[in-house]
Amino acid sequence: MPGVERADPGKTYALTYLRAQSQILERDDTTMKRLSVVVALALSALLTACASQPEPVALQTEPRPEPVYQPEPEPQPAPEPEPEPARPTPGSVEDFEVNAGDRVFFALDRYDLSSEARVTLRRQAAWLASHSQARILIAGNCDERGTREYNLALGARRAGAVREFLIGQGVDPSRIATVSYGKERPICRESSERCWSINRNAITIIQSGAAS
Repeated sequence: MPGVERADPGKTYALTYLRAQSQILERDDTTMKRLSVVVALALSALLTACASQPEPVALQTEPRPEPVYQPEPEPQPAPEPEPEPARPTPGSVEDFEVNAGDRVFFALDRYDLSSEARVTLRRQAAWLASHSQARILIAGNCDERGTREYNLALGARRAGAVREFLIGQGVDPSRIATVSYGKERPICRESSERCWSINRNAITIIQSGAAS
């Protein structure tokens, strides 16, 4: 129409573009402001949480005891061996008593030799054969029961039984003497079976010719 100014299409497009950009910038600015607020709130909450957390407390541990070192015990010297008991002198009275045996025992009212008595008397005969200078006395003994006369006779029979056995083993009769003490010289003085059995014996005593 005459008198109406027509809009320039180029200017119109430019204005439209500028308005759009301006709106975009406004929206971006609003978004950034919101983002800044969110970030600020997050930082504030984080700082508050950090401030409210208690400071870490160092755990107290008991000190470890220092090791105690015990000194090693000093080695003890080895004990000295005990000395061997002295052996009896060969041919001495002690040698005869220890290695041959100086007595044999009898049953009640008996004078016959038991098997154990014969073993002992064989050892006596062997010892006397090795020590030909030794002379012996065989003493017959009894327990306390019975009369004095009865026991003297029984003691003599016991001494005689031992003498005859030694002679049979080769011992010279001239080296052997006998005596009976009956019940006069008891070894054990209790009135018991144990003591009576000990007192019924014949003891071989070296009288001479033994080593000193």
